[in-house]
Amino acid sequence: MFKEMGRLTRLASPILIAQLSQTLMSFVDTVMAGQVSADDMASVAVGASLWWPMALFVLGICMALTPMVANHHGAKDDGAIAPIVQQGAWLTLGITALIILLAPLTPWILERMAVAPVLAEKTTLYIYFVCAGLPAFALYNSLRNFVEGMSHTIPTMVIGFLGLLVNIPANYVFIHGLFGLPALGGAGCGLATALVMWFMLLALWLYTVITQRFNHIGLYKKLYWPDFSVILHLAKIGIPIALAFFFEVSLFALVALLIAPLGSVVVAGHQIAINFSSMIFMFPMSLALAVTIRVGHTMGEGHPAAARTSCYAGFVLGVLVALTTCVLTVLFSKYIITIYSDDAAVLALAGHLILLAAIYQIPDAFQVVAGGALRGYKDTKALFFITFVAYWVIGLPLGYTLGLTDFLFPAMGASGFWIGFIAGLSSAAIMLVLRVRVLHRRNAQAQIPLEVVT
Repeated sequence: MFKEMGRLTRLASPILIAQLSQTLMSFVDTVMAGQVSADDMASVAVGASLWWPMALFVLGICMALTPMVANHHGAKDDGAIAPIVQQGAWLTLGITALIILLAPLTPWILERMAVAPVLAEKTTLYIYFVCAGLPAFALYNSLRNFVEGMSHTIPTMVIGFLGLLVNIPANYVFIHGLFGLPALGGAGCGLATALVMWFMLLALWLYTVITQRFNHIGLYKKLYWPDFSVILHLAKIGIPIALAFFFEVSLFALVALLIAPLGSVVVAGHQIAINFSSMIFMFPMSLALAVTIRVGHTMGEGHPAAARTSCYAGFVLGVLVALTTCVLTVLFSKYIITIYSDDAAVLALAGHLILLAAIYQIPDAFQVVAGGALRGYKDTKALFFITFVAYWVIGLPLGYTLGLTDFLFPAMGASGFWIGFIAGLSSAAIMLVLRVRVLHRRNAQAQIPLEVVT
């Protein structure tokens, strides 16, 4: 167990830094836009609520590559990896094209949500800018999941940090209009985000070309045109993962839209709590990705008992991390919120919401790590159904009822939705952990490894 915890830590640590770098970009966007005005901060919040669920859907599709690459690598079948990675790239590019075609619906969506005209205009421009980087986002994550599936997590750590370093000056240039460019305010964060996406793709592509580590894979020796049988197989694994991500993230995104009519102060306070929670979320998420890699690799080797040990080690590490972050969040909440804004009304609301965010960190750790284990086992349909029930049947209705109606109590606004978050994440944790236990019992009874995807 302790040896496996060490393996997971070594895999997860670079992933964590890469994930934190990506989340810090959102943090930087929020802070730099907030220094202009509450409306600009709110435009970034609402814009991110619209595009990030779509981006995570693409990311979920790409994540199907990680257990498949790890499986084949563990089974010493590296020749099958290049075709799978290229087919994954074709699939994600196709989905990205559909997302971009939906971008013109942004003004209509914001109008239906009763978003103020000034905020809607800034948000729409932000979305259009981000769309320019989505093809790079799709290709980068296809390559990233290939590299991580091969158990090499340091390259994406370095590139993620470099992306953050590019994001900060790019934000400043586009927000304030330097070098003769127009001052775009919060919308400039969208243009900076697109620029960073292309930079990170170029950097990772150069790494995979230059390094000798992947020469035997032959990733670029042959172009594999779309093979719809392979794409369909990838979709069967990846779409449930993508939908699971979509259900979770769209829950948070929809809440941002539902509270938008309550005013910029409420949206900004909610965004502060969401942004901070997203950074904390990177700890269990990185651990979950490491669990996916280890489970996929050990199942490819034909060692289901080792895969089970990886899962239990992940749960132990997840709880330890969650307890630590929960305590630190409570102790330093007053200092955390002042980083984002100096508006007294915004800070008052954000301080309350961050304390609610501390509560769900422990069940969140369980559900994220369990989800990583299920991805490693390629049991993605169960992941899909459980997250749908937890977030959209339990979490959202409860949050809406508490937040915007007087049905149970006087409307609680944003706080009611955060109570719904806690209920949804806790439900997901219980059901996902139970599902992992079912798979372990099934493997123990069969005494044979789960099927390796080919």
